[in-house]
Amino acid sequence: MMRDMRLEQPSPRWRSAFLEMVRDFEAAGEHRYAPALQDFDAYLSKVEAGRRATDLPVGWVPAAEFWLEDTGRLVACARLRLALTPELLEEGGHIGYDVRPSMRRRGYGTALLRLALVEAQTLALERVRVTCDDDNVGSINVIERNGGVLDGRVTSKRTGKTVRQYWIDCQR
Repeated sequence: MMRDMRLEQPSPRWRSAFLEMVRDFEAAGEHRYAPALQDFDAYLSKVEAGRRATDLPVGWVPAAEFWLEDTGRLVACARLRLALTPELLEEGGHIGYDVRPSMRRRGYGTALLRLALVEAQTLALERVRVTCDDDNVGSINVIERNGGVLDGRVTSKRTGKTVRQYWIDCQR
């Protein structure tokens, strides 16, 4: 269980552990990290470009990606966006996170968001926007356990689902 958890910077060192986690997502029909299976080095280059804010696609903002490691195994990913577009303010927010399907409901999401908030504070963000679907009880609990205050609800332009919008104070 969560003994030696920490956030890791994406790097070639974690190739096999990351690809194992990606296969877990793929088996559950979740394809966010699929490009890493085709070309891990290109995936890392894209993550690094986001961190450096170079060659970003139109509408993208600088962002850092972190991988949650627990005793040698990668169990989750977080993306920390350093700015918000109007679209991200509405849906997406500063922090997005995913726990690998086989490791859900074990407290990793709560720990991951807590650690991502520490990184946000380190990067001088005073508060962060975090959003989730209104029917995602797991994420609602993760966000609220980490001090999330519900600020509103909107209908997603992408999915048509209701999205909850939270603020979390990083200076707690």
